Amino acid sequence: MTHLPYGGIATFARARVAEPGGEWRADVGVLGVPFDIALGFRPGARFAPRALREASLRYALPPEGFYDLTRDAYRLAGVTLVDAGDVVLPSLEPELMRERTTVAARQVRARCRVPVFLGGDHSVTYPLLRAFDDVPDLHVVQLDAHLDFTDERNGTRYSNSSPFRRAAEDLPNLTHITTVGLRGLRFDAEAVSAARQRGHTLIPMHAVFADLDAVLAQLPTGQNVYISVDVDGFDPAVLPGTSSPEPDGFTYAQAMRVLAEVARRNTVVGLDVVELAPNLDPTGRSDLLCARLIMETLAEVFA
Repeated sequence: MTHLPYGGIATFARARVAEPGGEWRADVGVLGVPFDIALGFRPGARFAPRALREASLRYALPPEGFYDLTRDAYRLAGVTLVDAGDVVLPSLEPELMRERTTVAARQVRARCRVPVFLGGDHSVTYPLLRAFDDVPDLHVVQLDAHLDFTDERNGTRYSNSSPFRRAAEDLPNLTHITTVGLRGLRFDAEAVSAARQRGHTLIPMHAVFADLDAVLAQLPTGQNVYISVDVDGFDPAVLPGTSSPEPDGFTYAQAMRVLAEVARRNTVVGLDVVELAPNLDPTGRSDLLCARLIMETLAEVFA
């Protein structure tokens, strides 16, 4: 018997549960990273993995997949999911968080085709990317209002402003980062210069509004791509539940066009969704949007 969305145990999309290092294999492995002490503004992202699991019950995957009216076809038919739970994290030990996150991400990677990571603030993407240090010519596509390439902020080099700076420094196989949706008043000029010097592609949100097709043409093709979705990339009218919202962001349709094109052109090796703060949106619509985004992105990956 299948429970309604408000009944039963909340695993991601009703996936079966397993330990990260257990004896399992699946097409998709889901791992939560409930950590948010590297934020510079409003906390709450530590609660996102649990909130995303609960919201995902709305999109529980039936064996036959989801019927798509437009395509007259089923999506994600036969795709298997495992929920590997959360990384067991210390409360106030960021270095230990990074170590444990990398270990758990490697374990999940070894057991599935596409790992999905539920953050957490954006600082968790750095230790997650370390688990992909064996992927040749790794590209990152980042949907984000902020560049997150700052060298140091408030005396730390490991905040949610710096994950891609640390990853670019530490991972020789990370060859390119494409960031889409940049906007706001609080940019770090040194970070922008450093990213451009490395040849990264920086696409402001106004370019998405002006000509989305031209933006899609700048996305990588034929590469191994890790997708990182910072939910503050969305317009706060669409998704208010995030620490550092910025006006004039993505609609859901715009973001999915970017993600679908990335999936169509490339091999997606991993996906994270970060910076969701469910406590800042009592309606729950931010959680539902993110859960649907994950499932729809997976549908594009397995198309």
